[in-house]
Amino acid sequence: MDFANLPLSPLIALIAGVLILVMPRLLNYIVALYLIVIGLLGLFPQLAG
Repeated sequence: MDFANLPLSPLIALIAGVLILVMPRLLNYIVALYLIVIGLLGLFPQLAG
């Protein structure tokens, strides 16, 4: 399996979903990190590559 061709968003969503199921308190941190990353990518699109 070639991991280089996997889209990143579904993989992050899957990992976050599993972590939230295992440790529901992580929801606040996961949402906060997601919003920070999306905000930074929106402000600085060159960071996305």
